[in-house]
Amino acid sequence: MTVPPSAVGRTATLTHRDADWRGLRVLVAGLGISGFAAADALLERGAHVVVVDAGAPSENIALGERARILDILGADLRFGPEQVASLPTDDLDLVVTSPGWAPHQPLLAAAAAAGLPIWGEVELAWRLRPAEGAAPWLVITGTNGKTTTTQMLTSMLRAAGLRAMSVGNVGTPILEAIMDPTPYDVLSVELSSFQLHWSESIAARASVCLNIAPDHVDWHGSLEAYIQAKGKVYERTEVACIYNDQDPTTRRLVEEAEVQEGCRAIGFTLGVPDLSMLGVVDDVLADRAFVEERRTSAAELATLDDVRGEAPTLAPHQVANALAAAALARAHGIPPIAVRDGLRAFRPEPHRIAEAGIVGGVRYIDDSKATNPHAASASLAAFASIVWVAGGLLKGAEVDELVREHADRLRGVVLIGQDRAKIADALARHAPDVPVVDLAATDTGAMDLVVARAADLAHEGDVVLLAPAAASMDMFDNYGARGDAFVAAVRRLARAAGE
Repeated sequence: MTVPPSAVGRTATLTHRDADWRGLRVLVAGLGISGFAAADALLERGAHVVVVDAGAPSENIALGERARILDILGADLRFGPEQVASLPTDDLDLVVTSPGWAPHQPLLAAAAAAGLPIWGEVELAWRLRPAEGAAPWLVITGTNGKTTTTQMLTSMLRAAGLRAMSVGNVGTPILEAIMDPTPYDVLSVELSSFQLHWSESIAARASVCLNIAPDHVDWHGSLEAYIQAKGKVYERTEVACIYNDQDPTTRRLVEEAEVQEGCRAIGFTLGVPDLSMLGVVDDVLADRAFVEERRTSAAELATLDDVRGEAPTLAPHQVANALAAAALARAHGIPPIAVRDGLRAFRPEPHRIAEAGIVGGVRYIDDSKATNPHAASASLAAFASIVWVAGGLLKGAEVDELVREHADRLRGVVLIGQDRAKIADALARHAPDVPVVDLAATDTGAMDLVVARAADLAHEGDVVLLAPAAASMDMFDNYGARGDAFVAAVRRLARAAGE
């Protein structure tokens, strides 16, 4: 198939919602939450929309409901594996893909070979903003900590009296906020590497890449391609590119980015901040970037107790997340008191270093969200004596460095999941004296056995930490289900112990 030059030229003119979208021939690939939002918005603008999905509406309630609504609105709906194996029609101007679809997926590969423009839902959302008065985007990416930072930022923005919303990879499609009849003042936008890969024109008010660690290499094809996708967050940034001074890769990405004139590079550090940085002085989050006399003074934003809130401990990565959120807020002109009040009001999502209970003087901590070694390392660093519950789907990640770095913290280890042998091998090499329980059980009651074995290994004052360093889908529907099972097992252990 050959795409006529007019098709490419027409999509180039679609830079805001008041452009002429009528009659645009669009293929929406995937009818998940973001695909539905994209199809709905395009139909509203008068586009001709074909939707393809490998699923069967009769077998999936959510898919069936979305299909019913789009059918009423006039979409051309096509379902089944054969519909996503190739381009279903030659008559197209644009493909809008769901973020999880990789570039090597056959339909997308065919579209790219034909020269068709391919946008993600995020790119479409940017181009559907109003021509005047659009809400600025404050954009967050990184291997770990994105959702926490995004929601911390939203809390700060709301504390300043702004109508703000957390959108993107955090769960709410950006298009829902963009098309809301009541405009937002500002959007706190979490973007994954997948979403950034399919984006080409986003220009954030301020942006941050929190950290970089190997992840999703199978999707991107290489670690460098993954890093470059993350780096796209900085392109065309208006006010501030914010980077992690402890992660040299994020500094490099800022240095390589093409930004708008006047945009500043702002670092954050867990130590005392230099000029144009945010950091920590004693127990205070301090800003030496967004103050007039930054050579001689700093603004006090919040205390470490404000960051900790009701959490069982204050891990270093939580402080880093708070500093990144504060830098974004300050770049948008938010006063220090709103940063403090936003942190005080913030409540983290479940399964992020959440206390599951105390039994026999042992604390049980649910950090099921630690789905890769980088996240697990941050979690392990928060405690001194740990019985570690680990394992699942490593997705090709290496764990030797993780085990080597934290071997002296480990009282014992309970291993679960498909790739537990890889963690066991690393433990044998780097922590040979640490007792290891290898559990092959994968049934619904496996977590009770996990918690019981962890309790056998733990002493009073220890922490039993679920920080798996791996994805959950070999045993559970998602990391939330894994965390819920852990918490429920801890509660049953407490009842059996009479606590």
